[in-house]
Amino acid sequence: MLWTVLLALLVLLLLQTQLSVCLRELRSGGSSSSVYSPPSSSSSFYNATQQRLPGAIIIGVRKGGTRALLEMLNLHPDVEVAKAEVHYFNVEEHYRRGLAWYRAQMPFTVPGQLTVEKTPGYFAAPQVPARVWDMNPAVRLLLIVRDPAERLISDYTQVLHNRLTRHKPYKPLEQLLLHKGHIDPGYKALQRSLYHQHLARWLEVFPREQIHVVDGDALIRDPFPELRKAERFLDLPPRINPSNFYYNTTKGFYCLLSAGHDKCLDESKGRPHAPLSTQALKKLCRYFRKPNKLFFEMVGRSFAWC
Repeated sequence: MLWTVLLALLVLLLLQTQLSVCLRELRSGGSSSSVYSPPSSSSSFYNATQQRLPGAIIIGVRKGGTRALLEMLNLHPDVEVAKAEVHYFNVEEHYRRGLAWYRAQMPFTVPGQLTVEKTPGYFAAPQVPARVWDMNPAVRLLLIVRDPAERLISDYTQVLHNRLTRHKPYKPLEQLLLHKGHIDPGYKALQRSLYHQHLARWLEVFPREQIHVVDGDALIRDPFPELRKAERFLDLPPRINPSNFYYNTTKGFYCLLSAGHDKCLDESKGRPHAPLSTQALKKLCRYFRKPNKLFFEMVGRSFAWC
């Protein structure tokens, strides 16, 4: 019993001695490199991480390739994107919530990174250009367009798919597009393809050089050249490379490759189009000739559309 008590006292004495040595070292070497102190630059870096309003917005067009453009821009290390369409400027319920709500939908970024949001419904909504200007007159706008006839058919195909998924009937495209054998100008999907009308509203608010037009058909055929142009427009250093893309023969379009991981767009992309007769398509192409010409004049370039 006595030996046990003596052994415990000896251990306690040794521990007390070691503690005293540690305390002396701390007092004498408080500024030594053995004591870790995180650098102030690192602390300010983490403190600066926050949600910011977008510096660039993909405003449209619906079924023009906006999701593909967003995902491709997100390959850039200086870009962070809002994952979902926010519909802040074109949905009154959202707009009434104010900029604090809008900012809360954005990703976290650090200084020097660009926040990008995309909502294709912005392009054709009359109230949106002035609202975007009020948020930030210097915001950069990206507009991705494709053949308006193809866009219309893709638009119809998506609506048809959504209706059938909910077991709801939907008229064939030709019945909606034609009235007594002529193109019906009241068809909503047709109106969304009148690019010149919608762009005119944006140009009443924003200067032309603040709106970058992306060729959606070219983006699908060969993404890299269009992405390089977008990088320049956004004042981003060139970081996206041809090696970031590979052609998926099964899906029939390009997929993305970054840091050894590949990503393809979801199943809705590349969905087979609803049928439209050759005669109806020719009427549609003739209808778009004049609107397309006006759009080409506005943007200062032409496209190989029907």
